[in-house]
Amino acid sequence: MTPLPPQPLSPLDGRYRAAVAPLADYLSEAGLNRARVEVEVEWLIALTDRSLFGAAPLDEEAKNRLRALYREFGHAEIEWLAEKEAVTRHDVKAVEYLVRDRLSTLGLDAIAELTHFACTSEDINSTSYALTVQRAVERVWLPKLRQVVAALSDLAVAHRDAAMLSRTHGQPATPSTMGKELAVFAWRLERVALQIEGGDYLAKFSGATGTWSAHLSAEPDIDWPALSRSFIEGLGLGFNILTTQIESHDWQVELYDRVRHADGILHNLATDVWAYISIGYFSQIPVAGATGSSTMPHKINPIRFENAEANLEISGGLFATLSQTLVTSRLQRDLTDSTTQRNIGVAFGHSLLALDNLLRGLGEISLAEDALRADLDANWEVLAEAIQTVVRGEIAAGRSQITDPYALLKDLTRGRRVGGAELAEFVRGLDIGEDAKARLLALTPATYTGLASELVGEL
Repeated sequence: MTPLPPQPLSPLDGRYRAAVAPLADYLSEAGLNRARVEVEVEWLIALTDRSLFGAAPLDEEAKNRLRALYREFGHAEIEWLAEKEAVTRHDVKAVEYLVRDRLSTLGLDAIAELTHFACTSEDINSTSYALTVQRAVERVWLPKLRQVVAALSDLAVAHRDAAMLSRTHGQPATPSTMGKELAVFAWRLERVALQIEGGDYLAKFSGATGTWSAHLSAEPDIDWPALSRSFIEGLGLGFNILTTQIESHDWQVELYDRVRHADGILHNLATDVWAYISIGYFSQIPVAGATGSSTMPHKINPIRFENAEANLEISGGLFATLSQTLVTSRLQRDLTDSTTQRNIGVAFGHSLLALDNLLRGLGEISLAEDALRADLDANWEVLAEAIQTVVRGEIAAGRSQITDPYALLKDLTRGRRVGGAELAEFVRGLDIGEDAKARLLALTPATYTGLASELVGEL
């Protein structure tokens, strides 16, 4: 059999590339290497700014030329690093060699020995991962989540008064409104989004085992922890002063657990909207030229929500693995985190793909208000809750001699349909005050929605 030309193994780099491409700027191998170059370059500048080891501070032109190494990082650097790593068998060392090589090109050989000065690979890696994950979350993933929340909020406001039969345990239950039910998801997602926005992105910069031993050996009169903190915080990150060879990854565990939480809420949204489509509460807006089924021309399948559901399960599983693995490192360092962290982009990719599907799906549904009204009108028995609660109030107020209102309504309604006329006749025969009786007789399933519409305003 003739072998195929080179193909992406992951659908994120093939079929779904367009939806997740923005993440590749940060969470790909090239994105990681660009960040590593950035950290190496900025550390060089930090050392020369302080005239350490006789190095003169660089002027702004030299700094800009040096910073161009990561600002203009591209195909040439990617290929150079691939060739060098094939020899070094060490990715961070290859980055160090790249910076040294470019220093020579820029005429900055005099500071070459300050490249990667007193650093262990994890100083560069922890800082680079913190930068790339922070930028991917803040510039790509969170904005897409915010779009979904905004779409949900818009739908919630639009349908705040659309009364619908609730389905607790899948059974007819006290009515709500579609707007309030969608607002619940927006509310939940907003809460988790705020937690993610307030999270830490930490890095360490303290040498081979987190003790600054080599730094002090080279220059004992420098406050290296203060310099390291200033450097890391200058990059917009938090500084972790107490570590082993690696930054402990706890901030990553916290982040991935929160994103997994968001994934779970989104999964709940996908399955609920799918169910609403299934029972006819939402109709799907046909997309010109699209095929729902290869053999049944009438069908419009809810594929956006099904795709989202599956991708959220993959993403959640990967984030759970990341959290479980990254929280532990044997003694002062083991390498299990290296391979694990290379899948951060895959986990975010499946989550971003799900968000894209949900956003599209929410824009392709229309509320079938006739179906909502028909369902309400077929389930007058849901007013049993209101009736027995009113009766209890009347008993407490001394206006009724009924002994067990719950059992009374249970005998009337449990397991059977009760029409409006039958329920009205039942209410008229109740031993309760006339005002209470009038309130109940005026009630319908469509008006028994409490504060559902007002609650949407909480968004």
